Amino acid sequence: MAEIQENNSGKDDGKKGKQKKMTIRVDFTPMVDMNMLLITFFMLCTSLSKPQTMEISMPSKDATEEEQTKLAASRAVTLLLGEDDKVYYYFGEPNYADYTSLKETTYEPDGLRAILLARNSNVVAQVRELKQKLQNHEITEEEFKAQSTEIKKDDSAPVVSIKGTDAASYKNLVDALDEMQICDISRYAIVPLSEGDSWLIENLKSGGDLGRNSDFGQQTN
Repeated sequence: MAEIQENNSGKDDGKKGKQKKMTIRVDFTPMVDMNMLLITFFMLCTSLSKPQTMEISMPSKDATEEEQTKLAASRAVTLLLGEDDKVYYYFGEPNYADYTSLKETTYEPDGLRAILLARNSNVVAQVRELKQKLQNHEITEEEFKAQSTEIKKDDSAPVVSIKGTDAASYKNLVDALDEMQICDISRYAIVPLSEGDSWLIENLKSGGDLGRNSDFGQQTN
């Protein structure tokens, strides 16, 4: 509450019309109680954001390297996350005898996303039709999840292996995983980068010079 106190020194100078000095003091004590009420109100009424999780398929430790690479060449897609936000890819098994089999693209919609959508066009088309049915209230949310899961098990759907170099950033990995969700790819895994994959990247960057100088390139040629 505001209080007004008169500041009177006790001396009357006899001058008429002179204004008296007053001291105004504002008591903020009630504001403390109001702030506590507001804090309590927001704590009870505000819904806290829930952490979002992403399912990642990791390769089994019991599986041998030969079993992990038994993927149909027409379905396998390998992504190599490089430095400076660069991403490389190749289809099927790596061809270490030809470094030009490794291609470079970007994380832009017309880059990596366009490549994955083209490889997964059959599943993407069916999921889009299913989403349209959900928007038209022809199916329930539970039916959509169940049917979309079955659609993504299509034998023609790609299987993506994501490999990151030491120079790749955490953001690069997150961007690659986001593209898996956007492109409706259910089969993907994060696997270690092999020596041959590193050789392909370095050879592509150098324009093939490592093919003549590298021991690894001599063994594969």
